[in-house]
Amino acid sequence: MNQYRIAVVVGSLRRESINRKLAHAVCRLAPAEFSFSQPEIGDLPLYNQDQENDPADSVKRLKAEIKAAQGVIFVTPEYNRSIPGVLKNALDYASRPYGQSAWAGKPAGVLGASGGAIGSAIAQQHLRGVLAYLDMPTLGQPEAFIQVKDGMFDQAGDIAIESTRTFLRGWMEKYAAWVKKHAG
Repeated sequence: MNQYRIAVVVGSLRRESINRKLAHAVCRLAPAEFSFSQPEIGDLPLYNQDQENDPADSVKRLKAEIKAAQGVIFVTPEYNRSIPGVLKNALDYASRPYGQSAWAGKPAGVLGASGGAIGSAIAQQHLRGVLAYLDMPTLGQPEAFIQVKDGMFDQAGDIAIESTRTFLRGWMEKYAAWVKKHAG
């Protein structure tokens, strides 16, 4: 049986972020042959092309973690109808210098949560445009725009709402098949 290592990039730095909670919970729904890590993105300097050829250690670490993964899951909140700056900064750094992108060819999955009814839908659409440019085959269906309601997570951090857990388990099964198809 092949083992698949997936990098889970959470677009929120907040310790109690609902998207961080969602990331942990969805990873627990994965098949046994999948393992997950969450690359740190909060310690990256602001992107500066002048530093491309002598990147900070945090940038080198991020690129190495993405290169070592067989796929990437992005879990993003929505800030001002788009992706958070910290996520865009990580995307920019790991894609540079031109021709040396760590993202290229990595099968991607996109999901996100918010308290609002559209559950980060617009941010996810913006992110999909960036991922297309970065040459990341991105799972198109099912889309996962998660509205977080009271009681969404249990004490252990798992999804407590049965219909949401069933949906996310199905999403993870589709993503796992996507990775197996594209990771080679």
